[in-house]
Amino acid sequence: MLACLRAHRPPFRALQNPFPFQSARYPMVKTRRASALASSTEDEQFERPTKKVKLEKTAVVEAAIVEIGVVEEKETKKAPKRLRKPKATTNIDPSTFLERIASPWKVGAHVSAAGGVENAVTNAAAIGANAFALFVKSQRKWNAPPLKQENIDAFKARMKEYGYTGDVVLPHGNYLVNLGNPDAEKREKSYDCFLDELKRCEQLGLKLFNFHPGSTVGGTTTAHSLSLIADCINRAHKETHFVITVLENMAGAGNVIGGEFSHLADIIAQVEDKSRVGVCMDTCHTFAAGYDIRTKETWDGTMSEFDSIIGLKYLRGMHLNDSKAELGTRKDRHENVGLGCLGLSAFQHILNDERTQGIPMILETPSFERPVDVWGKEIEILQRISRTQERLKLQVKDGVAPLVEVVQEVRAAVKAAEAASGKEKKGTKPKAAIKKVQKGKERVMVNEDENIDEDNGMSAPSAGTSKKTRKPPTAKKAPVKKKKMESEDESDLTEYDEEDA
Repeated sequence: MLACLRAHRPPFRALQNPFPFQSARYPMVKTRRASALASSTEDEQFERPTKKVKLEKTAVVEAAIVEIGVVEEKETKKAPKRLRKPKATTNIDPSTFLERIASPWKVGAHVSAAGGVENAVTNAAAIGANAFALFVKSQRKWNAPPLKQENIDAFKARMKEYGYTGDVVLPHGNYLVNLGNPDAEKREKSYDCFLDELKRCEQLGLKLFNFHPGSTVGGTTTAHSLSLIADCINRAHKETHFVITVLENMAGAGNVIGGEFSHLADIIAQVEDKSRVGVCMDTCHTFAAGYDIRTKETWDGTMSEFDSIIGLKYLRGMHLNDSKAELGTRKDRHENVGLGCLGLSAFQHILNDERTQGIPMILETPSFERPVDVWGKEIEILQRISRTQERLKLQVKDGVAPLVEVVQEVRAAVKAAEAASGKEKKGTKPKAAIKKVQKGKERVMVNEDENIDEDNGMSAPSAGTSKKTRKPPTAKKAPVKKKKMESEDESDLTEYDEEDA
C-alpha cells in the first residue's frame, strides 16, 4: 500500500507551494542562507536600522525639539532686566536744603555716596550737616574700580561750594578688613584694601580715615594682634602722605579689639608717626563696653579715663549713637538719639563740652531711607541742646534741662519716617548673617558690623582669656514687649550699603 501511495505522489520539487498555508499575508521567514543570497538593493529596502542608528536619529530629533522649545520660551518669556540703583539727581536745588547752624560742634551723619562720591557732599548739605562721613569705596567688597578724575574734581568742587573742609569729613573703612589677623596672607589682603582706601582719601583731599581695629583669630593673643595692627599702620603711613588713621573704639563683643581704651592706647604706643593716628569715640560702643556716659559726672569720669589711658589729643572724631542695649552688655545696637538707654541728656553733656569742639561728630542711627526727615531732625535737636540756656531758653534744674519735649520731636520724626518707608523699627540689616561656609563644616558667624570676613574672630573668648567686664551695679534688664524684641544679630547700618561708592 505504501508503494502504491508513493507511486501516485508527485515529486517534492514539482510542488509550487509545498506549504499551502503560507501566503502573501503570512510570508515565510527568510533563512540565513536566503538572506545572504538576496540582492543588496533588497537588503537596503527591508533591513531594520541598528540600535546605534536609532539612537542617533532620536538624539537629533530631541535636540531639534529642545532648540525649538528654547526659541519659543525666549520669545514668550523675556528675562527681567536687572535694575540698577538709581543715581542721585543732578538737579540740585539748594533752597530745599535744611538750615546749617554755625556751631563749634560739627554734627553730621554718614550719608550715601551712591552714584559718585560727590553726591555725599550734596546729601550732607541737604540735611543741614556741619560734618559728614561716607564710604570711599564699597564697604563689603575687597576690590573696587579706581576713582574717576571727573568724580574727584566734582567732589572737591562741591566741598568748596557748600563750605566743607577736609578735616570735618570722617570716611569709614571697609568692614572686611582685619589688620589683626595672624594669617599673613589674609592680613595682606586686608592691608591692600586698607591702603587703597587711604589713598582714595588723599585723592579727595580728606585728612581723616576711620576704621575698625580688627579682632583676634584662632589661638593668637590680643597683644599679638595689637602689634600686627600697629605694623600695618606704620607701613601704610610710609606709603601715603598726610591722611590720619583714626581707630574706632568698639563694643567689645567676642574677640573684637577696641572694647577697652587700653587696646587703642597699646596700638598708638607702637605707631611711629604719632601725628597721623587718632581715635574715634562711638557713644553706643563706649556705653555697651561698660563706660557710663549718661550723666555729667559719669561723662567727665569716662573722659578722664580716656585722657589718662589714651590722651585727649588723640580724640579726632565721634559717632553719636544712642544704644538699644544696656550698659556693659557688649552689644552694638544703635538707636536714634534720645530714644535708647543713653537718653538725650547724655548728648547734652557731650555737646556742651569744649573738649568735643571742632571734630566731626557723625550720626550712625537708623534713618529709614529718609535722611532729611530723621537725620535732619536729629542734627537740629543736637545743635539746639548745645548751649541749652542760650538756644532753648529752658529752665535748667540741677544742670540738666527738661528735654522730654525735645525727645518727642525725635520720636515723632522717626515714627513718620518709619511709616512712610513701610519698615519696622528694628533699624537695619542683620548684624550677623549665619551661613554655611562648606558642606559638612561648622556654621560660621559672619558679622557685617565689626568685620564680616570668615576670619573675623567673632567667637567667644577662650577659657583662658581674662577680659575686664564693666557692668552697672544693678544689672537688671529692662522689660521688653515681645513684639518689639530685637534680634541678637541686628545691626544699625542700613544706610551705608553703597555698592556704587
